Amino acid sequence: MADSDLRSLQDREPVRFLVFSASLRADSLNGRLARLAATTIEANGGAVDFTSMRDFDAPSYNADVQNQDGFPPGADKFRECIQTNDAFVISSPEYNASMPGVLKNSIDWVSRFSPQPFNEKHGLVLSVSPSMAGGNRGLWALRGPFEHLGARVYPDMFSLAQAHQAFDAKGEIANPQLRERFENNIVGFMDLVEASKHYPCVKTRWVEYLGERPDPVVDRVE
Repeated sequence: MADSDLRSLQDREPVRFLVFSASLRADSLNGRLARLAATTIEANGGAVDFTSMRDFDAPSYNADVQNQDGFPPGADKFRECIQTNDAFVISSPEYNASMPGVLKNSIDWVSRFSPQPFNEKHGLVLSVSPSMAGGNRGLWALRGPFEHLGARVYPDMFSLAQAHQAFDAKGEIANPQLRERFENNIVGFMDLVEASKHYPCVKTRWVEYLGERPDPVVDRVE
């Protein structure tokens, strides 16, 4: 590593990222991409809270269950991880041109906490798939709930196609150009999160619709 790279790592202000795969399967391809994202973040001076979708799994959302029994452990764990990290990175498979139901269900549960923890959190979404689209359609579906809840989803999503030949023997992205793009995405996202946390002059208040004044009766904007 060059001296300039060492200086840049030393100069980065502390930032911590929740990283996980949205697949429940232990040896999933998205788990491998999530692990690679975690390694890349750590190599570039960030701290990582690496966990699993299994930790956030919860029964189907039911308001009656919430009112009677409260929040299930998986939902409470997801809330805690979102709140205690500066940003989140999710590698999500594509199920029938959308996100996995287990992830949407967890988002629905966590959205009922007050304060609502996704609001103003930065997020990066990734995917890997055997298809030529690389799971990209699922990421577009995933952006919707997060952005509706006020999360700031990084514009440059990353999808890795043809999963059967996507990784080399070391678990890295085999194609050099795609590997460089992946790393640039991660570092660009880290820079944004660092600026948002440590240089608040760049932050702007989020409102769901431009020009609309939130109504406290119907709008959940904290």
